[in-house]
Amino acid sequence: MLQSKEPVVYQFVSLDHMSRFLLASTIAHEDEQLGSRAGAFDWADLQARAGAFMRGEPDPSGSTIPQQLVKNMFLWEERENPTAVRKALEAGLATQYAYTLDDKRVLELYLNYAQFGPGLYGACAASWYYFDTPPWNMTEYQSAQLMGVLPLPDLVRRAPQGGIDLGPNANRKAWDLINGAANVWVPQQLEGMGGWQAAVATVGITDTASDHSDTLGNDDACSTMPDSVKERLAADFG
Repeated sequence: MLQSKEPVVYQFVSLDHMSRFLLASTIAHEDEQLGSRAGAFDWADLQARAGAFMRGEPDPSGSTIPQQLVKNMFLWEERENPTAVRKALEAGLATQYAYTLDDKRVLELYLNYAQFGPGLYGACAASWYYFDTPPWNMTEYQSAQLMGVLPLPDLVRRAPQGGIDLGPNANRKAWDLINGAANVWVPQQLEGMGGWQAAVATVGITDTASDHSDTLGNDDACSTMPDSVKERLAADFG
């Protein structure tokens, strides 16, 4: 957020008030082993990534949710060719977080600090900005679309009438990632995991957002559009 070149759009939302479709899509797309792995990453995967980095080769796997979380919260942004220093700090902090926080808390923090657009952070801001809806009301398809936003959030825009812009003026790379996530990768991964209920169960979630309807008036429920989102929409569309 400190590195953002635009006014930051953000508001915290608790895990209780996030759509289970969103949680399942995040686990399926970003880190299937979040609930079953001991620690922040598999050591064999980390060694393979380190070896590829030393040889100047592409990353053979990808960062886990704990690794992405600590990068977003504490480290600097390096989307291309991250340095060995940042990778080492990321690994150490991610290990500490994975062993001190439970998986649900890690997932909650990740979805609150992930970037979903230029200066747009967290599921609360993203759900209202793109879809005009609170995060507990997001559909399965909308949730899967947001996963395609994560790799290149600065290239994604809202469509004038709502939704993520996938029209002729949309960035082609972003278009491919969003459509691929929503129509291919997330559905396939969730099917392989046994469906969205099975996916969220891997991190100990067996309820739904509607089970927490009695606390929708709380500040962390994100039940109304945040002022920062209203200001961004006014700036973007008048």
